Amino acid sequence: MKDMTFETLIAVFEEIFGRSLFWVMVAVAVVVTLGYLFVLIRDRSISWKKFLFAQLSMPVGAVLAIWFVMVMTESRLTDLGGPVDIIVFLGIAVTGAIGMAILVYTLESLFGSKRTKQSSEN
Repeated sequence: MKDMTFETLIAVFEEIFGRSLFWVMVAVAVVVTLGYLFVLIRDRSISWKKFLFAQLSMPVGAVLAIWFVMVMTESRLTDLGGPVDIIVFLGIAVTGAIGMAILVYTLESLFGSKRTKQSSEN
């Protein structure tokens, strides 16, 4: 692999996760992102209570992302070899944490309890 292109990255991710699972994950990411944008436009402001709850879920997202990639690649923590592996490992954790925060905020805004809906209206 001489050049790193977008097509090469897609091929690598399809190889790791399988073609179907990879494109399902892309579709889910697009739907969650569009839902988040919808919520931000609809509410015209950020609810700091929902944002705090979303931030508290970030460690769960980091752990789930690392676990998911480790299962899909059939790897273990002992397989981490060098600095690049650690950087990729941390990148996966950060991406999972941010994704979980966006997901939780969006779900809480769309399907939250009556209490959170009333507090956001006030």
